[in-house]
Amino acid sequence: MLESRSMKRRTLLQTISTVPLLPLASLAALRDKNAEAGPADTTVYELRVYHAYEGKLEDLLKRFREHTTKLFEKHGMKNVAYWLPQDEPLKGKTLIYILAHPSREAATANWQAFRDDPEWQRVRDKSEENGKLVEKVDSTFMVLTDFSAAPR
Repeated sequence: MLESRSMKRRTLLQTISTVPLLPLASLAALRDKNAEAGPADTTVYELRVYHAYEGKLEDLLKRFREHTTKLFEKHGMKNVAYWLPQDEPLKGKTLIYILAHPSREAATANWQAFRDDPEWQRVRDKSEENGKLVEKVDSTFMVLTDFSAAPR
């Protein structure tokens, strides 16, 4: 009986010592499975800053509101968010936004398809009948850090 009790205790202790490792083993297996399928996430985010000509920000916002965001989606670009700076010197003349693309290569193709779209060309030309709206565009491609949650 003593031998049976110590055998059960040894088995119990061996089992208990591996229980905390089970979630780690599951995560490792999932990671290995995802690695076989390819990169877990190739999404790139593009930060764009539009510096509008004096007095043209409202026209630019109207173009985005009524046309541009829809055309972005049509060409595979996800609208993440749009901002207007509240402090000088950018206040009243700057639009800042972020787009998401499936990959850097997709971003290049998305932008080319957008630029070639006759609907975009028509909208751009109509909105610029009284002069160009944007003086300068800054674009920065970004990837998420390992400690950041993906935007919705």
